Order: sequence, then structure tokens, then C-alpha cells
Amino acid sequence: MRQEKQFLLDEVRGHITKSDSFLIMRYKGLTANKANEFRGDISKKGGTVEVVRKRILVKAAQAAGIEIDLNSLEGHIGIVLGGKDPFETTKFVYKFCQDNDKAVEVIGGRFEGQLYNAAEMEALSKLPGKDEMRAQLLSVLQAPMSQTLGVMDAVLSSVVYCLDNKSKQDS
Repeated sequence: MRQEKQFLLDEVRGHITKSDSFLIMRYKGLTANKANEFRGDISKKGGTVEVVRKRILVKAAQAAGIEIDLNSLEGHIGIVLGGKDPFETTKFVYKFCQDNDKAVEVIGGRFEGQLYNAAEMEALSKLPGKDEMRAQLLSVLQAPMSQTLGVMDAVLSSVVYCLDNKSKQDS
């Protein structure tokens, strides 16, 4: 293998091994301006976009212990590395795909060490983000406490109402 290809292979393998979450995408009809906008928005989310040759991607994935079928990779291929919050990056890629007439299509990926196909990645993109999940958990924990507090308040206020009624009857 030529030195340039080996360098590229090592670089892609390094990206794959360092990132526990990435998406493999197919792009078509993506203008230079849209591609630049896509890269910029992904970098704001903490991720990166790498355009790679199919054979290099397959060899780099095999070197990292991941099996990717070369026949499933049609067209121009790129890889989106998850960054700080892979959920948000995945959601953005699917939103970009919808907003730009399917110029980008997710064909698979890896999330937290497990490989997923396109349908499974789309299902993951529809899950709420970490902050949303935390808010939902807190609301679940808060609801019984607030109900208990409401019951205790009602008991105490009923005692006060009874005493007030008794004092009015005595007078």
C-alpha cells in the first residue's frame, strides 16, 4: 500500500477507534455551500465530518474490529463522528436530511460501541436528548412528592377549618 493511502487509512482508523459513536452517510446532490454549512453545523455540535473512500473506510473499520459490507456502501460516502453529544449530532443529521431533499442519507452507524443499521439509527435520532430525559426523570420524581405535600397541606388546613368552625359555633 502506498504511503499516502496508509496515512489516510491510519487517520480514518484513528477517528473510528477514538469515537465510540459515528454515522456512515451517503451524500448526493450536495452543493459546496450546503456541504460547508453541514460541516459547520456539525462542528458546532462538537462532531466532525470526514469524506472517505469506501475501501479505505472498510479497511479502517476492519482494523478497528468493525465489519462493514462494501456492497452496502453505494455512492459517495462520508462519516460523521459523534462529538460531545452523539444524540444531538444524529438528530441534526436527520433534520438536515429532511430539510435538504435527502441530500444526505444515513446508512448505518455505531452508538456507544454497538453497530446499528439505518432504521435503528433513525429510531435513535427520535429519542429525547440527555437534558430532556433528565427533565422527564425529575418530573416523575417530583410528582409524588408534590402530591404528598398537597395531601399533608389539606390535612393541616382541614384541622384549621374545623377549629375555626368550632370557634364560630361557640360564640
